[in-house]
Amino acid sequence: MSAPIYHMVASGPRPVAPFSHAVEVDGWVFVTGQMPTNPEAPDAPLPAGIQAQTRRVIDNLKVVLGGIGLGLEHVTMARIYLTEFERDYDALNALWPGFFEPGKLPARTTIGVTALAVGALVEIDLVAKRPA
Repeated sequence: MSAPIYHMVASGPRPVAPFSHAVEVDGWVFVTGQMPTNPEAPDAPLPAGIQAQTRRVIDNLKVVLGGIGLGLEHVTMARIYLTEFERDYDALNALWPGFFEPGKLPARTTIGVTALAVGALVEIDLVAKRPA
């Protein structure tokens, strides 16, 4: 196993805790869960509703991935955390396929949680694989 590479993307969202945006080992990239904050205005109010917050989270994940030369097409696994699982699960599922190429959805786990940082409704972390 090669030494881990710790990535902080200059244009990425401001971390809400002490972490790297992503850590890479042997071509596998583990992207820290992103919040629906605006990287250009990190103290601005969060978008309203699960769909707007999910879009912002995906945008933030794309910034992190793009900052290390990857995109959503490299994602192999996603974990999604919802504070209002029963209410928001169907709305999230309606959006999810639109972020990926048809027939190329990553593996996924969705988890209901009691709370998330910054009062978010959704957080998503990813595992991606760098092409050989």
